[in-house]
Formats: sequence, C-alpha cells, structure tokens
Amino acid sequence: MIGIRKTLAGGLVAVAALLTGLTGTQAQEIVIGAIVPSSGPFAEWGRTNTVTLKMLEKQINDAGGVNGAKLKLVILDDGAKPAQAANSLRKLAGDDKVLAVAGPLTSGACEVTFPVANQTGVVATSQASSKPGVAKANRPWAFRNTVDEAILAKTSVPYFKKTFSAKSVAVIYDAKDAVSTSIATKIMPEVFKANGITVSNENDLISFNTGDLDVSAQVTKLKSLNPDGVVIGADYSQAITVIREMKRQGLVKPVIGGTPLISSAILKAAPEIPVIAPATFYASMKGAKAEKFVAELWPLLKKESGLPPEIEPSMYDANIYEIVSMYVDAVKKTGITGKPEALEAERVKLRDYMANLKGYDGLGGQIHFNADGDAIKQFFIVQGEKGAWSTKVTGCSADGGC
Repeated sequence: MIGIRKTLAGGLVAVAALLTGLTGTQAQEIVIGAIVPSSGPFAEWGRTNTVTLKMLEKQINDAGGVNGAKLKLVILDDGAKPAQAANSLRKLAGDDKVLAVAGPLTSGACEVTFPVANQTGVVATSQASSKPGVAKANRPWAFRNTVDEAILAKTSVPYFKKTFSAKSVAVIYDAKDAVSTSIATKIMPEVFKANGITVSNENDLISFNTGDLDVSAQVTKLKSLNPDGVVIGADYSQAITVIREMKRQGLVKPVIGGTPLISSAILKAAPEIPVIAPATFYASMKGAKAEKFVAELWPLLKKESGLPPEIEPSMYDANIYEIVSMYVDAVKKTGITGKPEALEAERVKLRDYMANLKGYDGLGGQIHFNADGDAIKQFFIVQGEKGAWSTKVTGCSADGGC
C-alpha cells in the first residue's frame, strides 16, 4: 500500500512538473488588449469591432494559436469617453499585462490615451483616429492604422470640384467631435480655398452637437447660402440627420466629408444626394482578402452584434482586424513568448516591429507606418449614390507610393 502511495505521489509530482514546464513555454497566452466604444454615441462601431475581434481570436486559436500559444483578447468599452479610454489602457497595461492595445477609436480618446501609452510603455494603435498629428505628438508608442484627413482631402476635394463643377460650398459640423471639428473648421476650408472654391460661410460655420435630432434651423441656414455643395464634418450617424433634413427642405446638393462618413447606412438616408468621402476599406470593395473578410464577418454581425441586419463590416472593423493581425505577426517574427518576466522587453520588441514594418499585406493592400506613427496605405475616394459606393480615385498616403 505504501509503495502504491509512493508511486501515485511520484506520478503527481511528475505531472505537476510537466504542467509547470508547459506553463513556462508552450502553454503561455499571448494577451492583447482592445479599447472600443461599445456604448455611447459610437456604439455601433464598438459593437462591430467586438464581433470582429472575437472572430479573429477564434480563427487564430482554431488554427493552432500563435507559435503554439493561445491568443487571448481582453476587450474594454470606453463609451467614447477620453478619460475612460485612458483608464482602460492603464488597466490593460497594469492589471491584464497585455502585450499591446488596439484602440481607442476616436481622436478625442486618443489625445488623452496615447500619452498614457507612452507613460506605461505599451503600444496603442487606433483603428479610426484621423485628426492630424495625434500619433505624431505621442511617439514612440502611439500608432494609427489610418490616414491623416488632411492628406485625404487633397485628393477628395479636386475630385469633388471636377465632378460637380463646384465653385462654392457651405460647412456644417458636429462641434462635440474632435476629428469632425478638425475636418470642418481647418482641413476642408484650407483645401477648398487652395482649389479655388469659396467657402460661403467661412466666418460663420454652422454647427450642431452629437446626438442632436433636430437640425432644421441649421439646414435652413445652409439652404439660404445656396452653395454648390455641402461639407459635413461628422460621423455618418450624425451626418444622416443632416442629410435627411437637407432632403426634406429640398437642398439636394452633393455632400463631401472625411472618413467618418463611410457607411452603407448613410446611402439610404437620401439616395438622390451624392456623397463623396475617402476610405481605406468599404464593404463592397473588390479584392480577394477584402471579400473573404466581409463574407466571414457579416453573418456574425447579423447574429452577434445586436444591431440591424443591414449593418455591414466597416472600415474600422477592417482596421482593427489588421492591427491585431499585425501584432500576431510581430509575435511570430520576433520570438515573443508571452512570459510574464519578459513582458517589458517584449513590448519593446513589438513597438520596434511596428516602427520598422514594411509591406504588411492588409485587407486593402500593403501597410507600413511613417515616422509620425500613421499608416502608409492605399486609399480610395468613393462616391455614394443610389444606395452604393463606387471607387472614383485611388491614391496612396505617401508621395513615394504604397
């Protein structure tokens, strides 16, 4: 009996030793954080981001994980509130010991959160921020898988001018949103004037606030200016309110804005009003990788997001998918182990991978980052009309090409 007990005890010790060994090597988890606005004014994007991330996590783990380790994504909701986003990053970096963070989404949140990324020494890459200079001000740990709106406007505005013979525009914008304010009050007026187009209300820009349901007075003022086109600085959900009111008041003039306008939903608001916007991805774009991504994600959005079934995969879903995929690629190529004692050094490895990345094969083409931390990638100027987007101009965010 004593011999049996000794044998069992020895076996248990051996099993424990084996498990301990696995914990130190193959059984490590690769933990990556994400900050998305699953509540608040941009909840739709946050919810679809969440479904996207869970899909990617399952795809990677079903395929054997990352170098034999399981991928674990820790997803936090910041409600699009800058302070909450900063606290989320602190939690992810300090409590959850993540290797890197995808997010936050908004430029306002990034302006507060990116400095925390530098303080804690963890990479944070935004899936949507495009206000000029936000990553540049927070190097070397801040990145954005987006293109600066000022770069995009230099291509979208000339197309708008040529297509609609526009000589004047009027501006309306969401004063509560950082990137919308930047687009409407600085970027677009400067680029329009550089292209010989008058901004009719340059000294009296028309504004509303996120969540306003009645913009009739603002649109009446727009209509009185009789512009050839309308600049809307807003995300698509807020722009829809403006476009519907434009249609109601008979102001059927072409609309131009930044990347936040991209959504299938905006095209249903008033199909007769053309919408021009830049994008690095949209759900109906062509290409094997993009089409496969949409085919895999869209059924899951219908099933799991709790949103209307017509909601399509967005540019920001594509961007966050690419961000985490780049992080996973970094783990594979730089020998990151996920061992707790190596966390600080491995965060540096991942940062250096991102800074030196060349030719990463994204959903819409190759990606790398410039010295400011912004993505160098292909973009498209698209026109939405009669319920569909179509590419009109293709460009690259770097002068030397993508």
